[in-house]
Amino acid sequence: MIGAPMETKGINANGESKAKPSRKAIIEKKKAMDALLKAASSERDHLSAFPAFRRYQANGLSVLLESGRGDKLSSTLKHYIQNLLKANMEGLYGSEWLVEEKVKRREMVAPEARYIFVREASNASASEMLTMSEQERTSASCEERGPMVGFLHFRFVIEEELPVLYVYELQLEPCVQGKGLGKFLMQLIELIARKNHMGAVVLTVQKSNSVAMNLYLSKMRYIISTISPSRVDPLIGIEKSYEILCKAFSNEAKAILEEPLEKVHLA
Repeated sequence: MIGAPMETKGINANGESKAKPSRKAIIEKKKAMDALLKAASSERDHLSAFPAFRRYQANGLSVLLESGRGDKLSSTLKHYIQNLLKANMEGLYGSEWLVEEKVKRREMVAPEARYIFVREASNASASEMLTMSEQERTSASCEERGPMVGFLHFRFVIEEELPVLYVYELQLEPCVQGKGLGKFLMQLIELIARKNHMGAVVLTVQKSNSVAMNLYLSKMRYIISTISPSRVDPLIGIEKSYEILCKAFSNEAKAILEEPLEKVHLA
């Protein structure tokens, strides 16, 4: 992942000396984290635990949510993801887009990639989809479910020796933006992260994307993480076009990913 933390030289978040963990403790912690990631990634449908989030109906929108994974994408879905990424992000990345697009194309089909797809709810299927079994939803045609209007790509990963849910992409069609759907999706992601015992939700946002920065920092109370370039080294941060944001749930994650500025630089 992008970014690296400043070393605290044996000092914890409270400014106190801390003992170096034993090799056995390190191995046991790694095994526990690997088990968490494996369990989280093996879940076939992360929406099944949150049925109320299968549908969003507000501000003139009526959409349905469904789960997916990177190694099961149809050709149609691959093209849709690529086209929406290009439409939404090319302008924000500027000259970096040619390289970034290739990276994103590789990321989107990775076996560890997990998705929440958003489709318009047709009049005939809106209520029916909520009561369908997973098999029935899978077999339903795209026409019955309505056209795609966005997606969220996330993964369960290790960041700074912590299990976290990392949001790789949240992309919505212009016609459904500004109507609370992005916030709704992020609320779902936070529930999924907590259910799977992740220490935090982490995501990367382009500085030029003022709408997204406002959503996360002002409306959803995310903060610029200690692993973001601007927190690691302000001089490096000026040169970078992005920030790494996070919302930590555990005390350990808060100490590592949300550490106060004055303690990040503690010698």
